[in-house]
Amino acid sequence: MQRSRYVLISLLVVLILLMAAAGCSKTGNSGGTQTITPGPGNGTAITTNATPMGSGGQPAYMKDQSSYTVLSSENATAAVGLKLVAEGLTAPVALVSSHDGTGRLFAVDQTGVVRIIGKDRVMQSTPFLDLRDRMVTLSSSYDERGLLGLAFHPDYKNNGRIFVFYSAPLREGGPAGWNCTNRLSEFRVSSSDPNQVDMSSERILLTIDKPSMNHNGGPILFGPDDGYLYLTIGDGGGANDVGLGHTSGTGNAQDLKNLLGKVLRIDVNQRDEGLMYAIPRDNPFVGKAWALPEIYAYGLRNPAYASFDSGDGHNLFIGNAGQQLFESVYQVKNGGNYGWNFKEGTHPFNPDQPRDPNGTVPTAGYRGEPLVDPIIELGHDLGQVVVGGYVYRGTGIPDLTGKYLFGDWSDSFTVGNGTLLLGTPPQESGAGSQNTMWSVGLVKIATSQNGRVNGYVRGFGEDDQHELYLLTSQTSGPSGTTGKVYQVTAPAATKIVTTP
Repeated sequence: MQRSRYVLISLLVVLILLMAAAGCSKTGNSGGTQTITPGPGNGTAITTNATPMGSGGQPAYMKDQSSYTVLSSENATAAVGLKLVAEGLTAPVALVSSHDGTGRLFAVDQTGVVRIIGKDRVMQSTPFLDLRDRMVTLSSSYDERGLLGLAFHPDYKNNGRIFVFYSAPLREGGPAGWNCTNRLSEFRVSSSDPNQVDMSSERILLTIDKPSMNHNGGPILFGPDDGYLYLTIGDGGGANDVGLGHTSGTGNAQDLKNLLGKVLRIDVNQRDEGLMYAIPRDNPFVGKAWALPEIYAYGLRNPAYASFDSGDGHNLFIGNAGQQLFESVYQVKNGGNYGWNFKEGTHPFNPDQPRDPNGTVPTAGYRGEPLVDPIIELGHDLGQVVVGGYVYRGTGIPDLTGKYLFGDWSDSFTVGNGTLLLGTPPQESGAGSQNTMWSVGLVKIATSQNGRVNGYVRGFGEDDQHELYLLTSQTSGPSGTTGKVYQVTAPAATKIVTTP
């Protein structure tokens, strides 16, 4: 009886931790590598102004509502097909092009492996890159650490430089009781084999200690206009941006002497003194003693998905995983403050009452700076975690042009039941606007018998022709071999399948 009670309590604790992490989707230090450990905040009071509505026009959430997500009839008939490209992966989280003229795509598996999908759309069996011996041991039931980001240098065709972001064991001398150390590293492709990384070539550019398993952020990508490397970092994990490893009074995401809860931007083509990279001169906090110069934007809980629009101003879109009520997509700008942890989406947030979003909505940060609202906000009546996607700029599905294809991970931790969604910018402002809500509608999968994804939505990808891809699996954790890659096609392009 005692053992049964212990097992039941343990299961409940695991479930609570998973729900707190919902909306989540990461050793040694040498040679000038900068290691960042969260520091103290200033505890300044928050300036607020009362308003019953988010500035994008969404209704304020009420505790007695059974449904929050507002779906537009504008996209009610949206439909796409899914064409299977690759299978046998475990937990695919990103699909990246090398942009070197070969037409290859690179499937990033959370387990630490990158596999090549050739121009013929056949996946090679030998890994392009394998980091499994350098990573933390992942939990097969659920984990947010692992290999989370891959980016090819804009001049990769000539210099062979590759960048990755992954979770290593906590470095020697790391804070006691903390979970892991995230690494941003550079590798070089093998001089003798274009389909293999030289695994001895690793240079660790930046390490960031993390107190908890969850909220790692992870996407890395090069800006199409400036050539700088962008890296998203979660708030450190746990829940509410409080507790071990979180700045008292402000939380990590609002602490500008802390890289957690931020979007970073660095120049990997230069080196400043004491760093393995250089700081872009137009980063918003360059020369400010009270802030870290790597920071590009801040106030984010878990920016687990990121993409640049390949057209219309090359806007940066961030899928920010929420806590227990709301999921958000932001257009992120230089110096923007997105409000976490005293604001979540368009709603006030109180770490002491995380399920009560009523009250005064903050409009300014600690320094009086305006807070930026999301362009898309979802409720957990739809699903557990927003999965950021891409603005469609291909030619195969004209009806999607200029619209943001994204998804929700699943409405369950036990059965994959993800949702495909489409965001449409408001006509009066165009896709380059901020603080204006986009309309959102469900997308029917025309190649599925029930119109659903029927799996966990893990990520999206884009090829050189700007056609999009969907990444799925049948397990919530990094286990098994059910991970698949699909090309998103026009509705009638492929036949109906029983299980996508």
